[in-house]
Amino acid sequence: MAITGRLPLLLLAGLVPVVLVARGSTPWLWLLVVLALSGLDWLAAPAPRTLEIARRSPGATRLGTPATTTLLVTNAGRRPVRALVRDAWQPTAGASGNRHRVRLAVGAQIACATPLLPRRRGDLRAVGVTVRTRGPLGLVCRQQTRDVPGTVRSLPPFESRKHLPSRLARLRELDGRAAVRVRGEGTEFDSLREYVQGDDVRSIDWRASARSRSVVVRTWQPERDRRVVLVLDTSRTSAGRVATSGMQDDVDGVPRLDSAMDAALLLGALAARAGDRVDLVAGDRRIRSQVRLHAARDIAARMQDAMSTLEPVIAEADWSALAGAVQALGRRRALVVLLTPLEPTAVEESLLPVLPALTRYHRVVLASVRDPELERLAGVRDTIDDVYAAAAAEQALARRRHTADMLAALGVDVVDADAESLPPALADHYLTLKARGLL
Repeated sequence: MAITGRLPLLLLAGLVPVVLVARGSTPWLWLLVVLALSGLDWLAAPAPRTLEIARRSPGATRLGTPATTTLLVTNAGRRPVRALVRDAWQPTAGASGNRHRVRLAVGAQIACATPLLPRRRGDLRAVGVTVRTRGPLGLVCRQQTRDVPGTVRSLPPFESRKHLPSRLARLRELDGRAAVRVRGEGTEFDSLREYVQGDDVRSIDWRASARSRSVVVRTWQPERDRRVVLVLDTSRTSAGRVATSGMQDDVDGVPRLDSAMDAALLLGALAARAGDRVDLVAGDRRIRSQVRLHAARDIAARMQDAMSTLEPVIAEADWSALAGAVQALGRRRALVVLLTPLEPTAVEESLLPVLPALTRYHRVVLASVRDPELERLAGVRDTIDDVYAAAAAEQALARRRHTADMLAALGVDVVDADAESLPPALADHYLTLKARGLL
């Protein structure tokens, strides 16, 4: 049972004249009268259980993209009902306008839509639906909260999708669908044509030229049906937040894990369009997700679904387990992209020992989200405190450069860029490797 604002107003409206005029037990009598009226009003109120409630699930939406969940409320009772229906969700679902006043005749049905604006990734669930029906006097209400299951899956936003058209245009040039043909070692033979000024003399086919009246060169196109394995680090280092250009709107920055996901989505979509096979491995001290995506029609959608429930774990990454998961996908040569922060301590202690096993069979790229705050601190030296902060930042940057040099010595390509620049930088590096026939 719940009371309305009318009950205390009625109680006060009667007590004032009773206290001023009467004495003795009269105030208590008035209190009993109000309680009796409240009891009668409660008995006259329709029972909330007479309303049947079903839900239309919104399915999946991207983080920060509006969605709508709908309740279908049906009056299965024998009399009309006026009720207040509240559709409650967990706070990160961003439910607004979730209180609905309904008037239903016998057998009538109404749809109550609740807007949602997810504020974090993952499965966001409904908490419960509360139904409150008033009595004819409006003093008290009957109330019931029931479980009406509902889930909306909040997917990574894939903000780097805007870079995909320009990279696909470059891919078409490399792939021979435009006028440009690529010549070089390690690519697949495409066709023969006459030599023109500016062609690489190493591409001349001397046997074909001997049978022709002109010099003939070979044209090549990038390899297809190669393997790309994306390894997403969800350990403690991925929980750190880095600054972005929109810091005035989000003072805390964005998590490194979310930026790494954005880069993985762009590269996965690009590699799939290039005809390569894409696999995804995510984990920290254990494997959290392992998906083979090469047969999927919409790889980006599959990757978003697989990544949606991933969260940083406050634990060190077990790179032996992650490398084992990569090797379990097959010994065939692949481009293995390690999406992990270039943190010197974490890299040197856990990643470096397993790299020789990976570089022996695969081309390895480490993609790291760099925090631009370090460069900013290193350049500010106005006060004594700024000088100390700049010295610490310079030391951190020097250690990162040293770690990158060690990785390069082991044959690992390092792509280190800020949160917004990493996705296109990683995509460009992939296209460069493909053009040079190094996959």
